[in-house]
Amino acid sequence: MSQTSDSCLDKWMGREALAEAMIPVIGRLYRENNVVTSIHGRSLINKSTMNILKAHRFARRMSNHELLLEETAPLLNALSELELGAAAIDIARLTEKYRAEGNGASLDEYLRSELAEIVGKRGADDRTSTDVVLYGFGRIGRLLARILIEKAGGGHGLRLRAIVVRKGADNDLVKRASLLRRDSVHGSFEGTIRVDEEANTITANGVQVQVIYSDNPATVDYTEYGIKDALVVDNTGRWRDAEGLSQHLQSKGVARVLLTAPGKGDLKNIVHGINHRDISDDDKIVTAASCTTNAITPVLKAINDKFGIIHGHVETVHSFTNDQNLIDNFHKGDRRGRSAALNMVITETGAAKAVAKALPELQGKLTGNAIRVPTPDVSMAILNLNLEKGTTRDEVNDFLREMSLHSDLRKQIDYIDSPDVVSTDFVGSRRAGIVDGLATISNDKNLVLYVWYDNEFGYSCQVVRVMEEMAGVNPPSFPARDVIAPIAVLETAGA
Repeated sequence: MSQTSDSCLDKWMGREALAEAMIPVIGRLYRENNVVTSIHGRSLINKSTMNILKAHRFARRMSNHELLLEETAPLLNALSELELGAAAIDIARLTEKYRAEGNGASLDEYLRSELAEIVGKRGADDRTSTDVVLYGFGRIGRLLARILIEKAGGGHGLRLRAIVVRKGADNDLVKRASLLRRDSVHGSFEGTIRVDEEANTITANGVQVQVIYSDNPATVDYTEYGIKDALVVDNTGRWRDAEGLSQHLQSKGVARVLLTAPGKGDLKNIVHGINHRDISDDDKIVTAASCTTNAITPVLKAINDKFGIIHGHVETVHSFTNDQNLIDNFHKGDRRGRSAALNMVITETGAAKAVAKALPELQGKLTGNAIRVPTPDVSMAILNLNLEKGTTRDEVNDFLREMSLHSDLRKQIDYIDSPDVVSTDFVGSRRAGIVDGLATISNDKNLVLYVWYDNEFGYSCQVVRVMEEMAGVNPPSFPARDVIAPIAVLETAGA
């Protein structure tokens, strides 16, 4: 029997009440225990009632079961009573695991066993704090700042201490703060921002950031600002090789450098989830590759491991970037002088070749090209692959969906099969790439995959993951092991 409109509304209001009650619990776990809670990788920190409800709804297409607030709310309350140490806890995966493996144990008993490593260690955080300097404050720099401020927590882990820019005007500081506060693509900054022109600082949600003016990376004395052993993240793209980037290491207070672009020469190009464990303490300069390389490499690894890739072509449909001209004008690069806002522009991409730096088994197997299109953010990679093993569309989609849920690549690969999604739906995605299952084409050994990616924010999330790896500040993650549910084709549902 169908529900009446009154019963539907009553049920909704009950769920709203549960979600509202979760907000202070999530906040206390974060502030007092350094515990970051999430639902299938979607952080719950500082989220509204509606966002919490949407996250639960989203989980419906990510697993074989409805994620009920009637289960997650008691679980959160139980977590708050355990005096936990610092951790990242996915309450959706933890709920699924308790449902499958509880074996009659009470929720409290199960959580004490599953989280034994951190129970009773209230707020304890073995991570050392690492000072971070953002050298350059453009599109990626400002998004990195937003993410780092969001993750500031109790002050452990990565600590944004300064940004370095060339002074552009007398009111430069106010303009920098305004660009951090408002973004035409990613919306308003969630929180408060205060400017101190006398001290030359921007304070965002309690995080005080020193603004330093310089045009020489080798001459800044960061120790004057109390910054030491800093990780400098170069967002300018001016230097791509070891010689140029090593200038940062000549400045006092700098320990390591990360480039947010593909590196040249022998520099390690790191795609988190693929080769981040290759970073050693001896690596003073590391690069985070490109947004496209980060988007496609995890998917290519998954497919290669399962089916084998003989060769393939990567065509990127990429949003325009600041390097292109708004209207026709001289540009040293081919075609990039033509109006980015009016044209599709064929250009080169090194992403296909760069994949091999992170995934050597694909060396020489991929070609690539790119088309810049008149959108400000979110791009798509079309992977046309010849496989060693034949497969079907359903098999590939089920496999990639499962990888997005229960594999070591779940922070990198997302999956969607909604019939109406378009590029703007992926603004703000924290995954490196999102497989569009409805667009998948499979003809035995020929496979075509469509992978969306937020080339700004999704890439920035990957950069932060590399930063955390370089600094050694990753908290323990729970549940450490997933329940692997049988693969099932779910009813398509939006978030």
